[in-house]
Amino acid sequence: MAKVVQFIKESYEEMTQKVTWPTWGELQNSAVLVLVASLIIALVVFAMDKGSTFVLDTFYKSLSN
Repeated sequence: MAKVVQFIKESYEEMTQKVTWPTWGELQNSAVLVLVASLIIALVVFAMDKGSTFVLDTFYKSLSN
């Protein structure tokens, strides 16, 4: 049990004195960057999905005629 208490004390000390936390502005900039990147990736995946659906639908329709 002493090791667990020691671990918690060391973890608290490290989190409060050794970790460099971002400023509020840096955090907001990072959040906006993640949001924009996620939207771009979602649009790319959406376009790939629609493109492959179109190609496969066209292919299967050509087989049935």
